[in-house]
Amino acid sequence: MRRKLVAGNWKMHGSLADNQALLGALKAALNGLQGAGVAVCAPFPYLAQLQSELAGTSLAWGAQNVSEHAKGAFTGEVSTSMLKDFGCTHAIVGHSERRSLYGESDEIVAKKFMAAQAAGLTPILCVGETLAEREGSVTEQVVGRQLDAVINAAGVESLAKAVVAYEPVWAIGTGKTASPEQAQAVHAFIRGKIAGLSKAVADGLVIQYGGSVKASNAAELFSQPDIDGGLIGGASLIAEEFIAICKAAA
Repeated sequence: MRRKLVAGNWKMHGSLADNQALLGALKAALNGLQGAGVAVCAPFPYLAQLQSELAGTSLAWGAQNVSEHAKGAFTGEVSTSMLKDFGCTHAIVGHSERRSLYGESDEIVAKKFMAAQAAGLTPILCVGETLAEREGSVTEQVVGRQLDAVINAAGVESLAKAVVAYEPVWAIGTGKTASPEQAQAVHAFIRGKIAGLSKAVADGLVIQYGGSVKASNAAELFSQPDIDGGLIGGASLIAEEFIAICKAAA
């Protein structure tokens, strides 16, 4: 049985004081949680705090983005080696906000995916469609294209050391959530597509759902056969909500 993973994506939120209170609550409630892994992905300035607070616990931590470049004249970018210096084990790549607001193409996302993996980080590869694309009945074409960019560049076997997060763009920060059946259908498509290339990789692949997951809907979402946890946005900033979501996965 695949182990579920719940990852908190803080987006551009946090302060040293707020983080300390949140992390303290998470450690008290989730350290040693059986049945699901827990990771926290925070803005770059707070990675040292995560390393200090979470070292020695069962909670992992990571970054919300990473450069595809190892080093060089790329002002403002953060490399994989820098993330490793702060004990990161995960890096989100291809989040819908990076794609839409900062113009990251499928090809750039694939390069970031490969850079993270080459450094020993587990990439959390985000895929998903906009509202217009869903209404145009091209969800599978869009998600398939985003997956193909990585598979063509890195090979299907690379997904054996990665996490895929399906995040319907229309359900991020809107309060809307794909129904469990809608989410399951896309997750099943993703697993089926991978199975067509490698059944072993598909069977072991962790596919998270990321789209306004809350304590109130987590259990129903996570009970679907192909939903292996969640990539949690706003709810990960509220200790009680995130703890309840993690326990639902476990």
